[in-house]
Amino acid sequence: MRDNGLDGPPGAADIARYRTNLQGEIDGAAIYEVMAAAEKDPALRELYRRLAETETRHGGVWRERLEAAGIATLPLGPSWRTRILMWIARRFGPAAVVASIAEKESTDQLMYDAQPEATSGMPADERSHARLLRELAHGRGLEGGTVARIEGRHRMSGGNALRAAVLGANDGLVSNLSLSMGVAGASGGGAAVLVAGFAGLLAGALSMAIGEWLSVQSARELYAHQIAVEREELVQVPQEEEEELALIYQAKGLSAEQARATAHSIVAGDAGRALDTLAREELGIDPDALGGSAWVAAGTSFCLFALGASVPILPFLVASGLPAIVASVVVSVVALMAVGAAITIVTGASAFRSGARQVALGLAAAAITFGLGSLVGAAVH
Repeated sequence: MRDNGLDGPPGAADIARYRTNLQGEIDGAAIYEVMAAAEKDPALRELYRRLAETETRHGGVWRERLEAAGIATLPLGPSWRTRILMWIARRFGPAAVVASIAEKESTDQLMYDAQPEATSGMPADERSHARLLRELAHGRGLEGGTVARIEGRHRMSGGNALRAAVLGANDGLVSNLSLSMGVAGASGGGAAVLVAGFAGLLAGALSMAIGEWLSVQSARELYAHQIAVEREELVQVPQEEEEELALIYQAKGLSAEQARATAHSIVAGDAGRALDTLAREELGIDPDALGGSAWVAAGTSFCLFALGASVPILPFLVASGLPAIVASVVVSVVALMAVGAAITIVTGASAFRSGARQVALGLAAAAITFGLGSLVGAAVH
């Protein structure tokens, strides 16, 4: 059987490719429909709805190919990764997932360029989706007040919230597993492990929370200072601010005349609107958020670290000795596998491979500390 899908019946490689393409389009349509339903801004809601329609239309092409080859497609639904993103979008809003979707669209934007079965317009649609989502993830791409409303909420691509949450829990899990195994190696798995484990949980969580609070609060203070300087410059040297803004708009693609006219209308207009625009365009700061709440960031870091750190010490609450050590390793392996799989929601990599890698690294760290603890314990005793 031929494997080009055009000059003869599709081969096994073609069928597998059609399935992959269809699954991707089903996933895209499903997440965009949820994002449209959850979005409060009318312009964005309509945009997500149109994206969903395009993904559904693309999916129809591959569905027809598969059905023509006698392959049933009706049982297909969103993948598990997409279902998790859909849940996050419903619970926290589309802004919480737009960066992850943008990364996926960027990876897939050339997927149809070398596929002869792709109908006219499909490759261009994929590149357009990637470009649009990339702009949304950085708070650009729409006009007027819509940009002001979404810029701060959508600027998450650099430190994706889901990735940060998973890695925060992973830090607690790996560090406290290593600590617990080190103490278990020295003590044989007695009450000392429980004491050390809770101490490690509290110390690590507090350290993470304090560090996060200082980081966010310092950023907020810096942003506030920069905005204050910008406000003073807008009063003292408005012409220079207008020129800087015009250069920014030229860099974004406007002609020199259009850029100057736009910058002049902004700076010469309402002072609050001008300062807001300068803060966003020149400094890259959302004046309404200033980088987010330091207390929320600290509390989130504390809880995520504590969640991961609690896993290795749970068995020592009900057992001791070798059974508790084995149980701790087992539950930690399960948690490490889950953490490794969870991060693939963002990366799109193999869940099994990522989970297995996480398990191997976590167990290696635990084995090293257990061995060192055993040596220290033997020397002390």
